[in-house]
Amino acid sequence: MEQLKWVILAIAVIMYALVIAFQEKKVYFTSSAAVLVLILGIIFPGNIFQLPQDFAGSTHFYALRHAFTEIINWNVLLIYLGSMTIASLFIYSKVPARIADGIVEKSRNTGLAMVLILAMTGIISIFVENVATVLVMAPIALALCRKLKMNPTLFMMGLAVMSNLEGTATLVGDPPSMIFASYAGYNFNDFFVHNGTLSIFFIIQAGMIAGCVYFYFFFAKNGKNKIQVDKEQVISWFPLWLLLGMIFGLAGISFIHTDFAYLSGLFVLALGIAGLIWYFFIQKKTLEETRTLVKELDWETIFFLIGIFVVIGAIQEIGLLEDFAVFLAGITGGSKVLGFFIILIVSILISGFVDNVPYIIAMLPVADSLARTLGLNPELYMFALLVGSCLGGNLTPFGASANIVSMGIIKKEGYPMKFSGWLKVGVPFTIITTAVASIVLWLLWA
Repeated sequence: MEQLKWVILAIAVIMYALVIAFQEKKVYFTSSAAVLVLILGIIFPGNIFQLPQDFAGSTHFYALRHAFTEIINWNVLLIYLGSMTIASLFIYSKVPARIADGIVEKSRNTGLAMVLILAMTGIISIFVENVATVLVMAPIALALCRKLKMNPTLFMMGLAVMSNLEGTATLVGDPPSMIFASYAGYNFNDFFVHNGTLSIFFIIQAGMIAGCVYFYFFFAKNGKNKIQVDKEQVISWFPLWLLLGMIFGLAGISFIHTDFAYLSGLFVLALGIAGLIWYFFIQKKTLEETRTLVKELDWETIFFLIGIFVVIGAIQEIGLLEDFAVFLAGITGGSKVLGFFIILIVSILISGFVDNVPYIIAMLPVADSLARTLGLNPELYMFALLVGSCLGGNLTPFGASANIVSMGIIKKEGYPMKFSGWLKVGVPFTIITTAVASIVLWLLWA
């Protein structure tokens, strides 16, 4: 058993190292690691995946059954797939662009309008994948900068970091929030209020306000006057209703107590399928156009998550995460303040360079176990993990996919940015927003 711990740890470390070194091939590495873990589970039944006492059947194939029925969180994957579909249709509808035009038109000056557009970017990112949000808002930002005859680099950076910041605010915002909900047993409403205390949504909003103030000091000098905009023509409002239906539907399902684990996932997926039917029949799109929309969804993340779920499930069940939690507890010396800062700072630094999804899956049980070992509310450390890992992605230009996309758009526009150029804006933004969110988190949950 002890030797198998080291084998599973070695598989995970090699997998993570390869994912970091070869991001474009990450699905191959996570899938291969998951297959290897399952093979070991078949060869050594009950040593990696713990057999229940009342289990009856072939012990050798328990690992496969256990992985595909319990370890892989299909509800999270269904929510992600359905919400991605709705997000793509939302972009197609041009409703976000129309709302942004209205913000510019109603604002007292362009500087304020630019900050409000960044805030709107964050709000959209609560419900729409971050890269998709940046792609929705980029044409608006670029058009506005052309009219002002200003360099669009800062504005495009703002779109990326604000979309990353808000991704954790709700259950449907980003994979990390879905993974947290799955682990902690949170429903949609728990992201707003949990056990009578303001939850992660409001903690993230504190960071967003600080981020808006930060950018206002940059933009206030660039736009004192109003400019005229050509309002974007909305194709249809139906995707907006789908999006609102998803939000309120998930909120309603939160009150339904059922043993059926896939209710919310199937609900969101059904809305996504309804959207595709509307796209094909009502919008009169061809079968090829509909197939293209589905094909361009983020399938890579779906398969990436499946592999990660299996590997981290093995790490957890074999006892490695408990060992790591005991190790961290020894480092903190029983200090809840030191433990809080260790989780927060390590999360920021790692997420500035590494995909935060596998990190969060691995560290959630550790943060939970460490908090309980120190006799603390587990939310204090788990929320610190979420805040640090999601806001930490803003630290570097490759800390999040939205950053990479934003940099690509800037380069295409003729404004290539160096790594040091991003750090000049990204580091202060990350420090300020994380500090404000962490203070609010500590006051609410310590």
